[in-house]
Amino acid sequence: MTSSSASGDAALPDGLSDSDLLDMYRTMVLSRNLDERVWLLNRQGKAAIAASAQGHEAAQIGTIKALDPSRDHFLIYYRQFTAMLGLGTTPSELLSGFLAKKGEPMSGARQFPLHGAHPRVDLFSFSNVVATQLPHAVGVALADKMRGSDAVTIVFFGDGAASQGDTHEAMNFAGIHGLPVIFMCENNRYAISVPIHKQMPLESVAARASSYGFPGVSIDGTDMLAAYEAVSAAAQRARAGDGPTLVEANVERLLPHTTDDDHTRYRPGDDIESMKTRDPLAVTRNMLISRGLLSDAEAGQIEAEAKATVNAVTDEVDALPYPTTESMYEHLFAGSRSQ
Repeated sequence: MTSSSASGDAALPDGLSDSDLLDMYRTMVLSRNLDERVWLLNRQGKAAIAASAQGHEAAQIGTIKALDPSRDHFLIYYRQFTAMLGLGTTPSELLSGFLAKKGEPMSGARQFPLHGAHPRVDLFSFSNVVATQLPHAVGVALADKMRGSDAVTIVFFGDGAASQGDTHEAMNFAGIHGLPVIFMCENNRYAISVPIHKQMPLESVAARASSYGFPGVSIDGTDMLAAYEAVSAAAQRARAGDGPTLVEANVERLLPHTTDDDHTRYRPGDDIESMKTRDPLAVTRNMLISRGLLSDAEAGQIEAEAKATVNAVTDEVDALPYPTTESMYEHLFAGSRSQ
């Protein structure tokens, strides 16, 4: 099925206030500015590689807002700037991963950016191998069900991961056992260079859910309210013991797959131009203006504040030292203990 939320004068979904909408937009703007800065640092040779979240911001922040970070579990993938900011990861923590600086909390600057487990935020260790996080998420949800917990597990993945065998196995197992897990597919229509119509003979990823015995919903991923409503409903089902949901957020990947990619080699020019009309920051800004919650001047102020934050964080992290070679053996082995 398809879900969408109205903007303008439509009533807000349950659980959201006007101030929530503005806070969500601020996080999106901060994410975009930090994302752009990492891309520039890559071009300067300071950040080795990055996968941009530009175009995915509304789907991610709407999803995080619909859940409870104090009890729910989050398994991410490598395009999760906005989700991680929404969960409480700081801009300096994110940037220190891209610049591989000492003190980076997820892996000690020993892995790809956004990889590892965060000691303060409930993020499970992530692998760069596509789709491995889906079976892991099912295992987490199974453990919660066995313990009688009302926690919900959500796992993020792209349309390319939807073509992996891990995804079939995870969804099939979750459907059989009625697990409290939400499968969140951010469908930007390209698995690196492979368009969606060459990945699957279906119109949407969400259509697959019925094969596993649970609902699938396809939403406009540029609409943060649609994401919030879909994930809220999925979480309510999961907490009630009604099992999984597959949510497909149809988003745009506004930049190439990574900083090492050139999407002009495989994306038609008209496709690159048309996707710019679905920039979630513009969509959200216009929605807030239409609701009377934001003016052009206030939007400019939010943008200026985000730029100032990113500038300060860049100076802070750039001045940090790199990990020493002596630290390379830290956190590899447990300390000795008495027998």
